[in-house]
Amino acid sequence: MCKTVDIDWSNLGFSYIKTDLRYVSKWKDGNWDEGTLVEDHHLSISESSTALHYGQQCFEGLKAYRTKSGKIQLFRPNQNAKRINDSCKRVLMPEIPEDKFIDACIQVVKANEHYVPPYGTGATLYLRPFVIGVGDNIGVKPAPEYIFCVFCLPVGPYFKGGMAPVNFTVSQYDRAAPYGTGAAKVGGNYAGSLLSHELAVKKGFADCIYLDPLTHTKIEEVGAANFFGITKDNKFITPKSPSILPSITKYSLLHVAKEYLEMEVAERDVLIDQLDEFKEAGACGTAAVITPIGGIEYKGKLHVFHSKTEVGPVTKKLYDTLYGIQFGDVKAPKGWIVEVK
Repeated sequence: MCKTVDIDWSNLGFSYIKTDLRYVSKWKDGNWDEGTLVEDHHLSISESSTALHYGQQCFEGLKAYRTKSGKIQLFRPNQNAKRINDSCKRVLMPEIPEDKFIDACIQVVKANEHYVPPYGTGATLYLRPFVIGVGDNIGVKPAPEYIFCVFCLPVGPYFKGGMAPVNFTVSQYDRAAPYGTGAAKVGGNYAGSLLSHELAVKKGFADCIYLDPLTHTKIEEVGAANFFGITKDNKFITPKSPSILPSITKYSLLHVAKEYLEMEVAERDVLIDQLDEFKEAGACGTAAVITPIGGIEYKGKLHVFHSKTEVGPVTKKLYDTLYGIQFGDVKAPKGWIVEVK
């Protein structure tokens, strides 16, 4: 019989909640071990671990969704497996076989099934896989050992009381170097964004827009999310750059826009001084699916897209379609859904 937990699903936020079991696998002498589920949510590592001193680590984020029929499903976990391996390669950590990564995620969901929120609440079970360099080491070189872990926690719907546009300001800081680690999901990228985020919030904005680090003329990311715009002739446009994190949500929206909404789509440069080509804009990522952008402040002026208060119709259709696929209400493309059995 499935356990029950005393959680007010309708008032969940995005905060850490300790769940019952998490998956831990260790790499040593050239191989990953079998991996196991453990109760302890603390990791014991050497004080000289490369993850602590040299940032040799990376992570992922994905969700488990409960459908109307009660089934539990993962959304495109193979893409998370690919991306974590791309990140591992970038910082010289051992790759994780795709089947091992997906199996670890499934094990964690099954072991914590009672934490998967009910259908209709908008809440989900968030999974956080990560890899860290550990072991005794003090030189600037790859670690002698690694830990791969997956833990989970229930999180509430991103938008309390309905989706609404928010405003962003252009940051004076860079998110990543031109040939740096911007395309890898490594912690250093996020540590470097904390100050610019805080400054944006102090000015009354939701977060900041990062421009390309080489010329400061093109939009790259929106906080920790990817940018997209809907042109006045109804094309779905998103920036292309080697220093942007390849968002799984963004590539899913590109497919949805083209195949479900029959729109033209393109990845290309998005110039900050040509915002008026877009009638709608948004930020996309795992947490919210889409955050509608009301306006962007640049050089002291706020450029408003569709509205500062109302979500644009194309943005709403994109959101409803992808959200429906994730929760099993809209037929998914082949290979996008992995059922947890």
